[in-house]
Amino acid sequence: MKYMLIMRADERAVEAYKDIPFDEVIARMGAYNEQLMKAGVMVGGEGLSEADEGFVVDFDADPPLVTDGPYGEVKELFNGFWILEVSSKEEAAEWAKRCPLGPGSKLEVRRVTGEDDFPADNEWIQKESEWREQLGTN
Repeated sequence: MKYMLIMRADERAVEAYKDIPFDEVIARMGAYNEQLMKAGVMVGGEGLSEADEGFVVDFDADPPLVTDGPYGEVKELFNGFWILEVSSKEEAAEWAKRCPLGPGSKLEVRRVTGEDDFPADNEWIQKESEWREQLGTN
């Protein structure tokens, strides 16, 4: 089973990280990533840029409206993610609890859907399976 760990931070976490040398933050995350790699559970992961570099596409409008970040009142920011291949929800939770985050930070953990979650006879599901094979992401 694949699970996505989505890193979220509120203002407390952002302020707390200002007091930690950047090299230390990178070292902590690097050590965590190394544990995931050595255990063979890490499929991928990335950090995200600051919110003011992003944008939002709002589908309440027609055509959809693109608005530059930051996004008005921000209570929580998504800062990065990992994708893990593990045997169970409980194993995903164990790995999530090991992440070197502090107060004001959360990991949202969600199962990544797979082909078995959809009807196998659907034309688009079959095409997606072929696309995954072409991309080498099966």
